[in-house]
Amino acid sequence: MRTMSSNSFADSVASYDFKGLVAVVTGGGLGIGAAIAEHLASHGATVAIWDLSPQKTANQWRVDISDAQSVAQACAATLAEFGRIDILVNNAGFAGPTQPLDSYDPEMWARIVNVNLVGTFNVCRAVVPAMKTTGNGRIVNIASLAGKEGTPNASAYSAAKAGVIAMTKSLGKELAETDIRVNAIAPAAIKTTLLEQMSPAHVQTMIDKSPMRRLGESEEVAELVSWLCSGSCTFSTGAVFDLSGGRATY
Repeated sequence: MRTMSSNSFADSVASYDFKGLVAVVTGGGLGIGAAIAEHLASHGATVAIWDLSPQKTANQWRVDISDAQSVAQACAATLAEFGRIDILVNNAGFAGPTQPLDSYDPEMWARIVNVNLVGTFNVCRAVVPAMKTTGNGRIVNIASLAGKEGTPNASAYSAAKAGVIAMTKSLGKELAETDIRVNAIAPAAIKTTLLEQMSPAHVQTMIDKSPMRRLGESEEVAELVSWLCSGSCTFSTGAVFDLSGGRATY
């Protein structure tokens, strides 16, 4: 008689070896970014955190990703400190208020787009040349399901994340003949402090739309990011990976 193992899927998570690699995680001080940074570091990566409000620990720089000069300075400092950047995770984001488009403050709209879309552009523009120097790298842009389906009362955030998705596809194609892979993740609602910027009714609506009837966890994002940053990801670039608990329709 065959004896069944008592192991569960929780006992068989992937393991990686990022020793010798330098990773930059934007918005890595809290929430999803902190989970990603911790996960990469647990597998041996040296992690540099670029954050608007960095914690008082090593390898953290205060960076406003919407300011190209701030990004350039952080990139230069990181390269001076570690000599290379192998992994980039564009996680920093700003959701803004939830309200109808016709009542949106234009300055707030611009801020949301500048952080989420222009900020991702600024960081990629600064880091890609360093990756080209070594000939390899991994870039993961944290987009959103909102960028795929358009979330009501979140038009600015939806538009910005749709831009991140399109930019990921474009950059992935530009770098396809190198060993630099560029992919995006489109999460549905993840349990972080970012949700505090949204109304409880808006958050509940997102939960109700999920076939799994729950929020995602930061660790679940970190697991997918780690695979996309690894040597196991070789033939996927310019792609968007669903992380929505079954909610995404494409």
